[in-house]
Amino acid sequence: MPRLQISHARLTVNHMVHYQARLDATFAALSDVTRRGVLEQLGSSNASITDLAQRFHMTLTGMKKHVSILEQAGLVTTEKVGRVRTCKLGQRRLEEEAAWIERHRQLWSARFDALDELVEHLKRKEKADDQRKRR
Repeated sequence: MPRLQISHARLTVNHMVHYQARLDATFAALSDVTRRGVLEQLGSSNASITDLAQRFHMTLTGMKKHVSILEQAGLVTTEKVGRVRTCKLGQRRLEEEAAWIERHRQLWSARFDALDELVEHLKRKEKADDQRKRR
């Protein structure tokens, strides 16, 4: 029986590692302004790496590196037809990333609300102390 628990724990840890790696890859891909621009461009229409390189005033090698990072994160797919490699948006919809951001937004919102309450409490206390001193 303990072996089953250890095996289950191992699967849970591996799932978390895979989840974290996916988040890391996505956020790393989105951390660069050029890659975000490429995603915006591909949201309008597919484009070749050559077109993207020209649009962003980059070398083909530089754009290939950016596209490769986006591909590794699952945000972009490419298809080579003849000598032209065409890029399009990938199938990933960023639901996990949006859920992660929402959880942290809620956490920070609750913390800021608690801080606001504390500040208001301290202001009321200070005002009450000032009124007592004046008497």
